[in-house]
Amino acid sequence: MRLHHPSLSLLAAAVLSACSMAPAYERPQAPVEEQWKPVQEKAEPGAQPPGNFAEIAWRDFFSDTRLCALIERALEHNRDLRVASLTAEQVRAQYRIQAAEQFPAIAAVGGQTAQHTPADLSMTGREMTSRTYSATVGLASYELDFFGRVRSLKDQALANYLASVEAVRSARNTVIAETARAWVNVAAQRELLALAEDTLESRRQSLDLVQRSFDAGAVSALDVAQAQTAAESARITAAQQKTAFDQAYNALVLLTGASVEDVLLPAHMQDGFAALPDLSQPISSEILLSRPDILAAEQQLKAANANIGAARAAFFPSITLTASTGVASSELDKLFSSGNSIWSFVPQISLPIFTAGKLSASLDAAEIGKDIAVARYEQAIQTSFREVADALAARATLAEQLSAGEALATAARENERLSEARYRSGLDSHLNLLDAQRTRNSAEQSLIVTRFSDASNRITIYKLLGGGIVEEEAPQKEEAPSAQAAPAPEMQVIEKPAGVAEEKAAPALKEAPQPQQEAPQADEAEAEEGRIKVIEFVEEPAAVPVQEEVPAAEEIPAADAPVPPVGIAPGVETLHSSEDASLRMEILPVDEDSE
Repeated sequence: MRLHHPSLSLLAAAVLSACSMAPAYERPQAPVEEQWKPVQEKAEPGAQPPGNFAEIAWRDFFSDTRLCALIERALEHNRDLRVASLTAEQVRAQYRIQAAEQFPAIAAVGGQTAQHTPADLSMTGREMTSRTYSATVGLASYELDFFGRVRSLKDQALANYLASVEAVRSARNTVIAETARAWVNVAAQRELLALAEDTLESRRQSLDLVQRSFDAGAVSALDVAQAQTAAESARITAAQQKTAFDQAYNALVLLTGASVEDVLLPAHMQDGFAALPDLSQPISSEILLSRPDILAAEQQLKAANANIGAARAAFFPSITLTASTGVASSELDKLFSSGNSIWSFVPQISLPIFTAGKLSASLDAAEIGKDIAVARYEQAIQTSFREVADALAARATLAEQLSAGEALATAARENERLSEARYRSGLDSHLNLLDAQRTRNSAEQSLIVTRFSDASNRITIYKLLGGGIVEEEAPQKEEAPSAQAAPAPEMQVIEKPAGVAEEKAAPALKEAPQPQQEAPQADEAEAEEGRIKVIEFVEEPAAVPVQEEVPAAEEIPAADAPVPPVGIAPGVETLHSSEDASLRMEILPVDEDSE
């Protein structure tokens, strides 16, 4: 029993004297420029200094309560994030397994050995049965880590675990950004769908007008064919846009992990984010070193560095201990009597002499693995630097693109209005009118896409420069809107388009309403729906009259029709009208004396 105490002393000395043969870790120099070029634009009101990106919590950046509710739901139910979290827990368990190798595994063993010896093999000439009972406690094959092999493997497992933790943080930030981007995409697709449905309705009314004019002999069959082609093309576009909207909604559902209530869907694109940090000042690239994906790559580098230490230690002797102590007896009832103690102590040393180059190859593989990890770390930094540079480059021109897009849409609407008037007056062909309509439709679509690009760019810059890394406490449950809650006062919610969850179509894309405008009341819905069918009276030049009479007895305005504007001649009937343009036809009186 006395030998057990020197064993513990030797064990403690071995643990205290253990050293690591892993090379000293040095963070590689970032292979990128020290800073990004500043964006040549005025700082937004409320913008923070460029070094505070990581300090902006996502609840402070995303100001729309509906979006915040969806992000919170995504963080709770997103399956990709759940897989990343469970993977980190699995790697943590593997680290604990490896860390346990630094300590001896002590086990208590109790057993019985029974042996029967025949008479011809017995030394006494008689058959006999012997029994031995034992109870021991000890350790088996415990490696004394003099050269740090076990410690290096533990450090490698720890670095892998820390890398998985950073991977979870990176996945979390990705879920936040992608949920916000998907939410804005739903708004963009909804506006595009509303524009497509408005265009389809306009094309159908135009076709009806041209067909009636053709029946009256005022236009040719070519005009009818052109109008029909435009209507069918608009019908295809509306169907395609319906598919795009449904797919955008499905992407949002996938990110949040559950169906999304209509009250949480955006009605249209709007400024739902806080001001970006000031981008007009130089931004240091050192901000990348705090990003979770860069930290994960660095932890992988540390793991490869520790693996070199384990490969180096394999060249040195390996010392293992097997020791036990306890009691043994031939009779069970005398097992714990005095004088029955037993012990064993089996130290073993193993020195590699010839391995056919196996250990050298293992060290080479470990060193090459570290070089690969360095290259991946540097590549991660370079890729991140380029992503930020691209986002800042887009940010520098998005304001100009938005301004140009709005001006283009305004000009295209005016061009369509003038082309319609010229066609009505017989100065232009229907083909020119169709071209003006297509130009206006394309300009409206381009403006919506540019607005989506601007919102998406804001989200990208916030994420790439470290925004959202800060963990914040979740608000009280009553603060998050539910399916029954009313939308935020500053947000205008409209119903989903027809065919999408049995909701009506959103109003056609128009110029942004002024803040003081109020949504139409319920009793105005019928008037608003029938607005495009209202017959207006406008003053027309008498120089180019319509050559054929078009019966319009059935189209005289009803008593409750809107009063014609002052100063408008009552001789012109508007057969098609929209907010930006109208198509009218003059009804001339029939001369009874003429043929």
